Amino acid sequence: MRAHAGELGVIAREWFEVMRGCGDEVREVLHDGCPNACLGDVPFGYVNVFAAHVNVGFFYGAALRDPGRLLEGNGRYGRHVKVRPGKSVDADALRGLIETAWLDVKDRVENG
Repeated sequence: MRAHAGELGVIAREWFEVMRGCGDEVREVLHDGCPNACLGDVPFGYVNVFAAHVNVGFFYGAALRDPGRLLEGNGRYGRHVKVRPGKSVDADALRGLIETAWLDVKDRVENG
């Protein structure tokens, strides 16, 4: 994450910090250069930097409630939110998605 300078790096670090703050059990794993937030070995979110935006992604995003309608993608499981420099994002809604993803993965791990 330190390799990404400028606005994109700031955005990426900010949102990964929110993922880290979900609980003491959050484990960080770097996979293909992309930081993932996990509960044990089960990932729930990631932050990935691209040329013009940052993806804040969720491995089980298709199952998440998204009242702010931020999620993009049409994969079977995953969804992401694109955050661009200079464009506003509903920060409260994105924090809510991150917390919901965390609670979802805890439920999956603890209850099968």
